[in-house]
Amino acid sequence: MKTAALSFQHLLAMYAGAILVPLIVGEALGLTSEELTYLVAIDILMCGVATILQVMRNRYFGIGLPVVLGCTFTAVGPMIAIGGEFGITAIYGSIIISGIFVLAISRFFGKLVRFFPPIVTGTVVTIIGITLIPVAINNMGGGEGAADFGSAANLSLAFGTLLFIILLYRFTKGFVRSISILIGLTAGTVTAAFMGKVDFSAVGEASFFHMVHPLYFGAPTFEWSAIITMILVAMVSLVESTGVYFALGDMTDKDLKEEDLSNGYRAEGLAVLLGGIFNAFPYTAFSQNVGLMQLTGVKSVRVIFVTGLMLVTLGFIPKIAAVTTIIPTAVLGGAMVAMFGMVISQGIKMLSGVISESPGNSMIVACSVGMGMGVTAVPELFAQFPSGIQILTSNGIVAGSVTAIALNIVFNMTPVKAKNRPSAVHQESA
Repeated sequence: MKTAALSFQHLLAMYAGAILVPLIVGEALGLTSEELTYLVAIDILMCGVATILQVMRNRYFGIGLPVVLGCTFTAVGPMIAIGGEFGITAIYGSIIISGIFVLAISRFFGKLVRFFPPIVTGTVVTIIGITLIPVAINNMGGGEGAADFGSAANLSLAFGTLLFIILLYRFTKGFVRSISILIGLTAGTVTAAFMGKVDFSAVGEASFFHMVHPLYFGAPTFEWSAIITMILVAMVSLVESTGVYFALGDMTDKDLKEEDLSNGYRAEGLAVLLGGIFNAFPYTAFSQNVGLMQLTGVKSVRVIFVTGLMLVTLGFIPKIAAVTTIIPTAVLGGAMVAMFGMVISQGIKMLSGVISESPGNSMIVACSVGMGMGVTAVPELFAQFPSGIQILTSNGIVAGSVTAIALNIVFNMTPVKAKNRPSAVHQESA
C-alpha cells in the first residue's frame, strides 16, 4: 500500500507534463475530440512503457535507476511545424527514424556529449521556452482563430488559472508545490464548468476500455528535413536525460559506467521508436520526479516500476484520457505560461554558471537566442528557400539550436594559437 501511494505521487508529479504535449500538438493540428482522446491515452500508456523499459535493467537496455520518462517539450514546436507542413504522418515517420538513430548511436553517444556542453544545452532549453510562449499566449485568448478570442471570459480564466498556480507555488511546499500545475488546471476547468465553457460530450462518448492501434493516424511518411529536425530534438533530449542519469546516480550512490549510459540511451531510443509506431511522442527523463525523490527521500526502482504500470493501465481507459481533453483552451494557456516560463528559467539557470566564462560563450548565447527569436518572429525570412529546407530554417528552435552547436565548435572546440589568446598576450606585454 505504501509503494502504491508513493508511485501515485510520482504519477501526479509527471501527469501535467505528460498530457500537455498531446493536448498542445493535437489542438494545433486540428484533431477531432475522438482523435485527441486517443492521442492522450496512447501517450499516457507509452510513458508507462518507456519508464518500465528504463528501470528494468538487462544486458541490452535499461539503466536500472528510478527514472520516469515522459514526452519532451523540446519536440513540441518542431512537431507542430512538421505537422503543419507535411501532415501528421510525417511527424511519426520522423519520430520512428529518430528512434532508430538513437538506438544506432547509443553505444557511442557518450563521446558525442562534448558537442552539447551546458552553454549549448542551456541555450537550446532557453530558446525552446521562449519560442513556445506565443503558443501559450494564443491559447490564453481562446486559441488562434477562435470566435471569442481575447474575450473577458477567456482572459479571466487564463489569468485566474495562472494566478492560482503562482499562489500555490508561493504558499505551499513539497509535493503540493510539485503538482501545482495539475491543481491549477483542475481548478481552472471547474471554474470554467460553472461558467458554461466546458463541453463534456467527449467524456460521454469515450469508451471505458480500448485496445491500442499501431499507426492509428495512418502509415508514416518520411521527409528528410523533418527527420533531421527530429534527430536534433532526440540528441538534445539525450543530453537532458544524461543530466538526470548522473543526478540519480549520485542520489543512489551508483557509479555510472559507459555501459550503463549506453543501456539508458538504448532504452530511450526504443521508447522513441515505439512512440512513433503507436503514434505517441519522443520521450526523455523527467527531472520533476527527481525533485520529488529528493523531497520524499525514497529512491526505489520498485516505486517507479509501479508508476509505469499505473500509467500503462490508465492508457487503456479512454474515459480518463477524455477528461483531460475538456480543459478549456484559455485554462490550458494560463498553465502553459507557467510551464514554458519554467523551461526558460531552467535554461537561464544552466547558462548562469558558464556564460561568463568567456566572451565567446556570451556571443554563442547572443547569436543563438537572437536567431531563434528572429526566425520565430519572421519565419518568412527564408521563404525563397526550397520547401524541404524551410522546415529547418523557419523553425526557431531548430535554427537557434544549430547556431549554438556550430558556434560552440567555433569558439570552444577549434584550436587557437597561444599567441592569439588574451592570457598569452598579457604575459608577453608583462
